[in-house]
Amino acid sequence: MVASYPRVVAVTDEHLDSLVSVLDLVRSRRARTRPALQAASGFGRAVVTQRVVQLIDCGLLEEGHLGPSTGGRAPRQLSLRSRAGLVLAAALGATSISVGVADLSGDLLSHHEEPNDIAVGPERTLSRVEELFDKMLSTGTWDRKDVWGVGIGVPGPVEFSAGRPVSPPIMPGWDRYPVGERLANRYRAAAWVDNDVNLMALGELRAGLAQDQADVVYIKIGSGIGAGLISAGRLHRGAQGAAGDVGHVAVGGYDSVTCRCGNTGCLEAIAGGAAIARDGAAAAAEGGSSFLAGRLAERDTLTVRDVIEAAGHGDAAAVELLNRSGDLVGQMLATLVNFYNPSLAIIGGGVAMAGDMYLAAIRQNVYRRSLPLATRDLRIVRSSNIETIGLRGAAFVVLDELFSRARLGHWINEGTPAGRPELSTKLGSTAAG
Repeated sequence: MVASYPRVVAVTDEHLDSLVSVLDLVRSRRARTRPALQAASGFGRAVVTQRVVQLIDCGLLEEGHLGPSTGGRAPRQLSLRSRAGLVLAAALGATSISVGVADLSGDLLSHHEEPNDIAVGPERTLSRVEELFDKMLSTGTWDRKDVWGVGIGVPGPVEFSAGRPVSPPIMPGWDRYPVGERLANRYRAAAWVDNDVNLMALGELRAGLAQDQADVVYIKIGSGIGAGLISAGRLHRGAQGAAGDVGHVAVGGYDSVTCRCGNTGCLEAIAGGAAIARDGAAAAAEGGSSFLAGRLAERDTLTVRDVIEAAGHGDAAAVELLNRSGDLVGQMLATLVNFYNPSLAIIGGGVAMAGDMYLAAIRQNVYRRSLPLATRDLRIVRSSNIETIGLRGAAFVVLDELFSRARLGHWINEGTPAGRPELSTKLGSTAAG
């Protein structure tokens, strides 16, 4: 990527509200021409024209082909200059690392995934993330000076405003580790850290199944279980960033099962991917599954993918384990549906790869246990792209913050936020609570 230097334009504070509105309409593709911007924003023709010119001069928008005519001269299509900068994105799971490079539209230009145990700690894990970022930047047509921001998701509670995990049950050594500060300093760009499920929900909202929805629940069933909540079209993090931690809801009748958080009977300790693999190994050892016993003999360990494959071959023990997980997740989701009344529930994470059988168990419990009004228009679907939706969400959290009213005015006159790591630390969060 060849860096471009836009004209220096003096954008005053009084213009910011309308400037942000116009930019948001174009980058979300809700309005792509000046007449469409007038209709969508309610601004007059002169205001829209002035803001578009300012955004073009600042290097954020560009004009393209002629759009459809509504009777007069055909208007020019407007679009975000998506290749003006880059966003580095990472999604950390309990057992994997995913990293990617995205443009300013949130589209992934490159991405990579590999196994990783989050329990090895922040130094080893983040060093590997940085190594992968650096490799992508060195092998692509990009440069560090093109990096506008860094977004990363982690599988645990995050204090969003501080960019730090707080007492994450499955992440020993990560408590209050300055993840955001470390990445911001290394890449000389603003960096944001969030819970991994929040970023999956945001990815679906901006570029997936939830684009036209205002109230959405995203349920990730991986090694652990979590929920991302979209309320009135915005990500809901709660007062401290801990909203949606449903994996530690207590399930009756399982007091003998100890969770990694130290409590007993937690949902993820019974229905999560690690629990399914654990119980699959027990079934194999006890003679309840010849398929899983064969896998266990081959490699001395089982994963939830082995259990899913066994179920696909008709293994009764594996089918029972997945059905139990789906039933329990469905019971939890029914509570959320009654309490929150979403129009869409999206099921993601590795366990969702079990397919229609698993989804059917969830749906059955939700529709049986929820109020008829709450489920009248409710759809329950599998995530559109389980492999990359978290990376896209990590990119969008950066873009949403950089293009927000609170931050745009701090860098737009220079044409780029690159080299401004303080944008994520000194100004706090613009995100919805």
